[in-house]
Amino acid sequence: MKKKILITGAAGFIGSHLSEYFAQKGFAVRAFDRYNSFNSFGWLDHSKFKKDMDCILGDVRDYDSVSKAMNGCVGVIHLAALIGIPYSYHSPLAYIKTNVEGTYNVLEAAKNFRIKNIITTSTSEIYGSAEYLPIDEKHPINCQSPYAASKAAADQIAISFYRSFKLPVKILRPFNTYGPRQSARAIIPSIIAQCIKNKKNEILLGNLEPTRDLSYIDDTCSAFYHAYNCKRLVGQIVNSGANNCISMKFLAHQIAKLMGRKIKIKKQSFKIRPTQSEVQNLKCNNKKIRSFTKWKPKIKLEDGLLKTIKWVKKNISYFEDTYSL
Repeated sequence: MKKKILITGAAGFIGSHLSEYFAQKGFAVRAFDRYNSFNSFGWLDHSKFKKDMDCILGDVRDYDSVSKAMNGCVGVIHLAALIGIPYSYHSPLAYIKTNVEGTYNVLEAAKNFRIKNIITTSTSEIYGSAEYLPIDEKHPINCQSPYAASKAAADQIAISFYRSFKLPVKILRPFNTYGPRQSARAIIPSIIAQCIKNKKNEILLGNLEPTRDLSYIDDTCSAFYHAYNCKRLVGQIVNSGANNCISMKFLAHQIAKLMGRKIKIKKQSFKIRPTQSEVQNLKCNNKKIRSFTKWKPKIKLEDGLLKTIKWVKKNISYFEDTYSL
């Protein structure tokens, strides 16, 4: 009999890939995402695996809907969250309600159902601008946005449930993930879409100096899978990332080169974070996850970018509002 696992935030970019990944690994996936009037499951509506999933709409902020979704499951991977950093400046409370209260609801339900395997999803943003590189799990927490603060609070609640109630929680902290299905909110699909649509070879971006550690979606899904199957990570926080970094300026030119384009980059002030909120450098030290599990990143940046470029070209209609010049 297949093991039933609940994945929250299952209709989104990472969640949809992760739901498919676990379905292919033989799990009975219960895909949980936010209720909407269209009865839509986002990217899962286009998935050949949807017919094999138990898809439920609800609200992670509502304990009752989380509890009903979790009933009968043996494991939980919690991804549901508000993730856009710019919007967190406008509505910090929305991030507290979704990311903090939502995580509490998942943990409380898991405690009540005595779930044996729980992963909550963190973010490298909570480290802030690096005090040293690469960043390991002992790096100080330095939240520079309301989004990051809400995720750090969720992490602490998860750890408290492990220490107070012996809830078998693991916290996976991915660095930046990219790949097919990611929205134009993220820099890589934004650059690709602009290279396709813009006629003046002018790409509109924000701050070009920050560096990021980029993982292709398949590697991130694999990190979740290996963490889920590792009992030694209970009560632990673990990074996943490529142990590499690239500046946003170099990234833009690298994408353009792969697409056969020569570009000029124009900064847009509204895309630049407040000075003290900008995270300058992120590079993952992935030694811990590699020592605890057999996981390692497999997709090179150029190969991942080519896969993403191919997908965006095929699905350019999803990027109609991406700075047509």
